[in-house]
Amino acid sequence: MPTRQTIKQILVDNRNLWDNAQKSHVVRENFQKMLDCRTFALGAEVYASNNGERKYFPHTCKSRTCSSCGQRSTLAWQREVAAMLPNIPFAGVGFTMPNVFWPIFQQNRHLLDDLPAIGAGVLQDWAEKKYGARIIILVVRHTFGSHLNFNAHLHILVSTVGLHKAGRRLVEGIRFPRDAVMRKWRHTLLDYLTMAVNVGQLAAHLPQPELTKLFEEHRDRWWSAKVDYFKSKDAFFRYISRYLRRPPLAEYRLLSSDNNQEVRFLTKDKKLGGKVTTTTCTAHEFIARLADQVPDRYRHGIRYFGLLAPQSIGKSYEVFLALLGQRRPPRPKHLRWAASIQKTFGQDPLLDRDGQRMYWVGRVSPTTAAPNSGPIHPPART
Repeated sequence: MPTRQTIKQILVDNRNLWDNAQKSHVVRENFQKMLDCRTFALGAEVYASNNGERKYFPHTCKSRTCSSCGQRSTLAWQREVAAMLPNIPFAGVGFTMPNVFWPIFQQNRHLLDDLPAIGAGVLQDWAEKKYGARIIILVVRHTFGSHLNFNAHLHILVSTVGLHKAGRRLVEGIRFPRDAVMRKWRHTLLDYLTMAVNVGQLAAHLPQPELTKLFEEHRDRWWSAKVDYFKSKDAFFRYISRYLRRPPLAEYRLLSSDNNQEVRFLTKDKKLGGKVTTTTCTAHEFIARLADQVPDRYRHGIRYFGLLAPQSIGKSYEVFLALLGQRRPPRPKHLRWAASIQKTFGQDPLLDRDGQRMYWVGRVSPTTAAPNSGPIHPPART
C-alpha cells in the first residue's frame, strides 16, 4: 500500500546518497539537522505541572532548508520588516534569466552572491537617472523553481516613493517599465558574466570563446521580467509572503509512493497556466535537487539596498520617514517559542491536561534516546 512520504524519511532511507564525501559539508550538516529536528538528538526543554504531568519539547534545527523551521522563520521575519517599512506604495519586480544560464550559476555558486547587488543596482540606477531619487530596495534571491530544479532568479521589492538625491523632498509616482528595466538587467548581467570569464572566475563545460559567443547572442533577446504595483504595505506583504525565506519544498506537496526509490510531489506548472501536476523523480535525483537548494554558510537569503542599505538606515532613511510624516515604530519583541506556536497554530503547548499553565523545570542534554517520561515533583515555589 502506498505510504505518505516525508523529507525526513526520504533522507533516512537514502542516507548513502548524501552522507558521503561527494556532498559538501554544508549539505551533509543541514540534512542531518533536518533529521535531528524536534528529536532528543538536539536536546529538549522540560516543563511540569502541579498535577505531576511533565512534557518534553525537543529543540528545533533552525535550518533554512527545513520545511518547518523555514516557515516559522518566515513569519518572524515578516513581523519585523512590516514594522520597519513605512506605509507607502511598493512594486514587486521579478528578474529571471534563460535556462541556458542556470548551469553556469549552479557550477559557480560564488557568482550567486553578486546577483542581488546587480538586480538592486539596475533599479536604483533607473530611479536616479529618471527621477533623481533613492528608493527602498529589498532583494530575495531564489535558486529553485516549482519542480525543485535549479533556477536562479530574483524577487525584488522596491518603493515607488523615494527621497530626492538632494535629501530635502520626496519623489512620488516612480514607475519601472517592464521592458526597459528588463533590458538593463539583461545587459548588466551579461556584462558581469563576460567580465567573470575574462578574469578567470567562471568555470563551465563550454570553452571561453563559446561562452563569450553565448553571452553576445543573448544581448538582444527577450528575457522574462515581471513588475506588479501595490497601493499599500499590506498588499505588498501578501505578495511577498509567497516568496520570502520559504523552504524549497513544502511538506504537504509530497505524495504517497509505492517504494522509497521514487519521489512524487505536486507542482504548479506555469507552462500550463498554473495547473497543478505531479512531478516524479528518483530518490537520487530528488536529493540532488534538494542539495542544490541548501544555502552556503554565512550567505544571506535577503539583502537590503538603497535607503535600507546599512550605511543609509541611520541617516537618509530617517530623513525619508520624517518627510513622510511617519516614525519608525519600535522593533517588535521577540516572541517566545510557546507564544509563537500559539500565534501560528492557535494552540498553547504549555497547557496541561487540566488546562493549567505548565512551568519550566529543566533542560535535557542532546541524546539519542528519549528520557524517562515519568511524573516529576515540582520544586517549591515562593
